[in-house]
Amino acid sequence: MFARVFQPLTLSIVAVVLLLQTNNCVSTYPSTFSDAVATWYGSPTGYGSGGGCGFENDVGNAPYNGMIAAGNNNIFKSGKGCGACYQVKCTDHSLCSGSPITITITDECPGACNNEAFHFDLSGKAFGSLAKPGHADALRKAGKVNIKYKRVQCNYNGGMTFKIDAGSNPNYLAFAIEHVHGDGDIAAVEILASNSKEWMAMQPSWGATWKVGLPVEVKGPFSVRVTTIQSGRKVVAHQAIPANWSPGQHYLSHTK
Repeated sequence: MFARVFQPLTLSIVAVVLLLQTNNCVSTYPSTFSDAVATWYGSPTGYGSGGGCGFENDVGNAPYNGMIAAGNNNIFKSGKGCGACYQVKCTDHSLCSGSPITITITDECPGACNNEAFHFDLSGKAFGSLAKPGHADALRKAGKVNIKYKRVQCNYNGGMTFKIDAGSNPNYLAFAIEHVHGDGDIAAVEILASNSKEWMAMQPSWGATWKVGLPVEVKGPFSVRVTTIQSGRKVVAHQAIPANWSPGQHYLSHTK
């Protein structure tokens, strides 16, 4: 098991909104697997953490369901790797099934994880899923295995999730963004006030959390436009954040 240190989290509240607009950018993903190393952390069947990306305990819920990993520098990319999806498989250990599993990057694995070029620190559940049926515990005892990996599209249903930061106030809005269908990663975020025709650019804060100062004159609800890194795809969530938003409140927009 690979030990890591987590920083305290400050995020709260999930708001799920419908993806209503995309463009036609097409991303090219690798067809072949490359070499990497995998370890695991937490409890043997645990869901891991979303600490470095701001996802908190959401990693235990759908669509992640604990199938997540922390990545080293070349994977986490100072937070730009948050939300990216990969297929990983273990083929050179007798206890490994050789079948690929899909995981999402939700955290950072610093320090010794960077002794290898590409290192995935999996949740206990995800690491055990690399094993042959009935051999998950035995494989976890190995602690560290060589794996194959490749970037893949994220298949999320139901739209993006916005987690409003606890420090947000009428003059400052910050939120983490989850479940970005397709690329999973985030290059830019903009919001549009209901009484404006100009999109306001948000700034990266940390992980998958973005922030913006709110001028006094702007009024909600706010639409959110996300541009991904891998393909430059744009996704718009119309009026995702209501006018009376507040930290600790739950906002849900059902899909159709």
